[in-house]
Amino acid sequence: MASELHNSYNIDRNEIVRIPIDVRNKIEGSLTLPTEPKGIVIFAHGSGSGRHSPRNKYVAQVLNESGIATLLIDLLTPEEEKIDNITREHRFDIDLLSRRLIGATDWISQRTELSKLKVGYFGASTGAAAALVAAVERADLVYAVVSRGGRPDLATSDILVRVEVPTLLIVGGNDKQVIDLNEKALKQLTKIEKKKKLITIPKATHLFEEPGALEEAAKHASGWFQCFFLEEKR
Repeated sequence: MASELHNSYNIDRNEIVRIPIDVRNKIEGSLTLPTEPKGIVIFAHGSGSGRHSPRNKYVAQVLNESGIATLLIDLLTPEEEKIDNITREHRFDIDLLSRRLIGATDWISQRTELSKLKVGYFGASTGAAAALVAAVERADLVYAVVSRGGRPDLATSDILVRVEVPTLLIVGGNDKQVIDLNEKALKQLTKIEKKKKLITIPKATHLFEEPGALEEAAKHASGWFQCFFLEEKR
């Protein structure tokens, strides 16, 4: 597991938020706002994970250190999580996960203090596919996507060929099957030939548990977001 950060950055706000997804249900998120944030990254967890994932919390802290706000959300309601823990049916429902991510994006755009922030997506596992679907649907709001150990291929070819948002795919060097799936997905990102990249972290496996692996992935993610948050939409 990654080493602890020292929280040397200035935090303006750190709060739990509840985002409406329909007339009866809300999903919860952890919002962290550094002073004068450069942008905000929404985390799309996948495959049975949630906003309390220690790996994604670590990446979020690295982004906060670089002055980027973060929103870690549970894409499923508590009731859906209970069902998913038994059937695993929701974690692969890319349509459902992407709609929740789009809802969180719209929620940000409607809040006065957040609406001017450039948005990025950080997707892990099946959340990477949801991030790419949402990036197509909200291309006017999203500036960059990063996938860590993700399954971008699950977004399907119809979506991948429409992605116009700069996309970074990070995979463990020893995660051979996922490398292959990411390479195939990368080839289909034809609209962003100069703004797409696949990085493999040497000796890392799927969960990036090896010493230094998650730190390296987080640094690449931070650099990607900082770079494209500086650009303007055409």
